[in-house]
Amino acid sequence: MRTSFAAASLFVLAAAAPASATVAAPNAAPQGPTAWADASRGGIRGLTIGPIESLRHAGKGYGSPASGRAMDEAKALGSTWVSLTPFGRVWDLQPNGIDLTFEAPFAENRANVLHAMAQAHARGLKVFLVPHLWVETGGWRALIDPGDDAAWERWAAAYKRFLLTWAEVAAEGGAEMLSVGVELRSFVTTGRAALFYPIIQEVRRVYPGLLTYSANWDDAEDTLIFGELDLVGINAFYPLADKDGAGREALLAGGRKVAEGIERLTAMWGRPVVLTEIGYTTRKDPAIRPWEWPDGMKDVTIDEEAQALAYEALLAPLLDSRSCAGFFVWRYYADPDDVSQEAAWGFSPRGKLAELVLRDAFTARWAADGPAILGDNLGRHRARTPGFFGWELSPPLF
Repeated sequence: MRTSFAAASLFVLAAAAPASATVAAPNAAPQGPTAWADASRGGIRGLTIGPIESLRHAGKGYGSPASGRAMDEAKALGSTWVSLTPFGRVWDLQPNGIDLTFEAPFAENRANVLHAMAQAHARGLKVFLVPHLWVETGGWRALIDPGDDAAWERWAAAYKRFLLTWAEVAAEGGAEMLSVGVELRSFVTTGRAALFYPIIQEVRRVYPGLLTYSANWDDAEDTLIFGELDLVGINAFYPLADKDGAGREALLAGGRKVAEGIERLTAMWGRPVVLTEIGYTTRKDPAIRPWEWPDGMKDVTIDEEAQALAYEALLAPLLDSRSCAGFFVWRYYADPDDVSQEAAWGFSPRGKLAELVLRDAFTARWAADGPAILGDNLGRHRARTPGFFGWELSPPLF
């Protein structure tokens, strides 16, 4: 009998088109909404490990000894995958090219990302490579609009060069999964998607692993390219309630609604879903507008318990879903000791109560893991102390 994550959680608080891909990847997931679980691949227990986004922090980014410590912590937490997020720069929302340099020269960044992949693999962690676009003047990448047809063709060519560059890195480093884009709404939910299909085919020629795309949560059902990919990917910053002060039961109801939407998507595309980003900031009511960026917040009330409860409410129903292959937590950093990357009310669950929920979730048995082995859950421990990764026995459940 599979242990219920909701029951085992520390926080008992008053707590479109058919598939059409023609170039099959050697690692391609079997098709079907529950194919991941059917193949017993093991649920994706993922952490996003972000780069150190400043040259003032030399020696602390991807591939550094600090990055190795981050991988050690991911492993101790119970992760089986890590997500790495290199960036390319565009100037504004009408770009005509992509600069591969981000904080460090591209050749240096490329080598560092490859080293970080090797660090992950040395620890038995699988790697998900997720190339992002950074808009230098501000604005959301989802709203990129180069202009007329000719401008869009130039943009598609530039994006293809950018993506193929990182696909080659993913192939060289043996990354197990690659995202072909992140929140590119104007590109992949409109008629412009016709320009994206040939890009995916080119990626298939240089990269043999699993492909997904990281759709924003509110346009995943409108994304047109999932039939060309192996998994439906969602940056899953879904609101779990519609008003502040929502209690545990209301948030759990919101989590069940999210799970139902995921089931619809898997049925629509005949592929499992992976949540390419999930996360909550450490503040009051983080599940109401979870996409809000911490840098712009003022007069914040830090609330670790609210962050932890939001994670529990989202994850509890998903761990019972055979259609959800897993998720990636947004986010930890390449130097786990560098607290300069975000405010205390930021997304990172490291050393907070939410870390305990994640450790419980990572050590639970998931429907996505496939058929259970007799005795698989016997002696399962429960996380009790943030930052302490030793064995802590659970009290009897009965």
